[in-house]
Amino acid sequence: MERTSSLQRTTNETDISLSLSIDGEGISELNTGVPFMTHMLDLFAKHGQFNLSVAAIGDTEIDGHHTTEDIGICLGQAFREALGDKRGIKRYGQALVPMDEALAQVVVDLSNRPHFELKGEFPSPTVGNFDTELVHEFLWKFALEARINLHVIVHYGRNTHHMIEAVFKALGRALDEASTIDPRIKGVPSTKGML
Repeated sequence: MERTSSLQRTTNETDISLSLSIDGEGISELNTGVPFMTHMLDLFAKHGQFNLSVAAIGDTEIDGHHTTEDIGICLGQAFREALGDKRGIKRYGQALVPMDEALAQVVVDLSNRPHFELKGEFPSPTVGNFDTELVHEFLWKFALEARINLHVIVHYGRNTHHMIEAVFKALGRALDEASTIDPRIKGVPSTKGML
């Protein structure tokens, strides 16, 4: 069974087309209108072995907020839909990723109970013209729409670009692990009998 999803979201602020294949090869085709976000999504797809296509038009003349937030919403919805009934998945995943002087950790539970925690501070409020507060916005909306428990810890770092890059690489790797099908698992990995 192919674990894929495609969707379209159109508002007065953004128009987004997104497709995701969980069992991919790390191939991305991205045009977000927010260059730093494009870079981060490319890293996410590559390190998660996801095939990801995003075409976004947004009110970036204001700033990158609406586009970044809505991509997070769309990616979360697509990830949840692509997971299907979650039968046989590992459910939990974690990754600890260094990027030069920075170290980030991501731990996920594909629990159907959305929760998000981010521990760590970015030294700079911007990377280029990207507001670093949008990292929280993107991750929170992704976790909410994917209905996952997502914990992100930025242990340390000096370069804000490196720190955020480590987060997105770790996110891809943790989700790849959690969504992997384990042939030993019969049904869903929960004593409740459902996720």
